Amino acid sequence: QVQLVESGGGLVQAGGSLRLSCAASGRTFSSVAMGWLRQAPGKEREFVAVISRSGTSTYYADSVKGRFTISRDNAKNTVHLQMNSLKPEDTAVYYCAASQTIVLPTTPDRYRYWGQGTQVTVSS
Repeated sequence: QVQLVESGGGLVQAGGSLRLSCAASGRTFSSVAMGWLRQAPGKEREFVAVISRSGTSTYYADSVKGRFTISRDNAKNTVHLQMNSLKPEDTAVYYCAASQTIVLPTTPDRYRYWGQGTQVTVSS
């Protein structure tokens, strides 16, 4: 079991930055890949970024590549998403999620544990 709690969302102007954090509880944090996904109003939930169990591998959606950076600290059971050069189209509820799959998961259905989400709003 992994319980996840996100924080760090808010309102920011286009071009600004935000850093999302996710705190995980449970003793199995280092055994799961961690991802960030988002859902905008009226749209399906979509993949944003994922990091491997050890933190040595990452993968990003094309829409955020070069602007967002995912990282994790297994000693502190935390994962972060640094978001730079934010655009209005980044506006969404951002979810932290954990996956036990071997291959880095890039679709929502591959994630087993989810946080409650944090709102990110980017104004133009």
